[in-house]
Amino acid sequence: MTSFRHAVGTLALSLTLIAAGTLCMAEPSVASREGGNPVSNPIGGRQLAAPGVIVNLQPGVPAPPAIPSASFVLADMDTGQILVAKAPHASHLPASTLKTLTALTLIPLLNPNAKILVREQDVNVDGTHVGILPGTSYSVTTLLQGMLMASGNDAAYALARGNHGIATTLKAMNATAEDLGASDTVAKDPSGLDKAGQRSSAYDLALIGRAAMRLPAFRRFVRTKSATLPGGRSPDGTMKPSFIISNHNLLLHNYPGTIGIKNGYTIAARYTYIEAATRGGKTYIVSEMGCSQAGWHPTAALLNWAFAHGRSVTPIGELVEPGDAAASKPTVAPAAEPAAKAAQATAPHIVSAGQPGFSGWIGSALGIGALALAGAWARRTMTARRRQ
Repeated sequence: MTSFRHAVGTLALSLTLIAAGTLCMAEPSVASREGGNPVSNPIGGRQLAAPGVIVNLQPGVPAPPAIPSASFVLADMDTGQILVAKAPHASHLPASTLKTLTALTLIPLLNPNAKILVREQDVNVDGTHVGILPGTSYSVTTLLQGMLMASGNDAAYALARGNHGIATTLKAMNATAEDLGASDTVAKDPSGLDKAGQRSSAYDLALIGRAAMRLPAFRRFVRTKSATLPGGRSPDGTMKPSFIISNHNLLLHNYPGTIGIKNGYTIAARYTYIEAATRGGKTYIVSEMGCSQAGWHPTAALLNWAFAHGRSVTPIGELVEPGDAAASKPTVAPAAEPAAKAAQATAPHIVSAGQPGFSGWIGSALGIGALALAGAWARRTMTARRRQ
């Protein structure tokens, strides 16, 4: 009877600590893109399924600064190793960061010197405009500058139409995302304006940004702080002079070493970012989604932490290479699989707050408590039978 009470007390104490927040169980899976069963092996590594801020800290390395984003990824852009993340595969609206995928898709397809005649439907698009004029022809290079630097939705639509139409461009964009392994991404608008069914993830934005930065033309556009765009004839016949545009990426203007990439905003998406910076021979890429506040300071703080401590952090996952994407498709656990078995198969070794083995010893404690309870119950039953 004493052993039975002790087992009950052990299990009760463990459950009490969990309820109080002293112990934390790692949630070992993330929601499937189809919205049903959990993904047990997300692209980029199993640890990316853990909840909260995911980081493996070595002794003496401070925790990364807080980021006011629903999800984010910080990775070494050269090696693809992910150092810190939060909800990396969570689905969010990308806003104008999706223009990175538009450019990645169209730069290899379009002649940079080719001219595209702008039409009324291009300039009538909602949102940010760079100021191109209907009835005027602009080079692909000029339109790419307007789209990537000034986030012109009008330029994005003109480019998409110049690539045999918006439907054709969206099909190509989604094919590009699939080839990269960006399986969380569905493009429905080339400018990134909110559309039903459009989505991406911090992981995918990092993948897309990393791939785009391998294109010399893209790198040149996103690191340029200002440029002069040609004028043209307005619909009333007036000639408009050339004008200067400034890059909307505030980090580029304020953080030494920034080399791009793209920011975005809509009311529904909130603030979204893909950023990259180089210092001391290291280049890091940051993607953020669902950010609650505008500004470059939180991203700068995270990059400062990366440059100071990145070499001392054990990676939590990786940005897959395009050739590895097919072999890295996420595994969806069967619906009928017992919860305990699924948890055992998917639990990461090290999760959250940089405490190695944290989830493991909690699970062991609960397991011991449960086994002790079961053993004590069995002994009590056998003793009772002997007394009958």
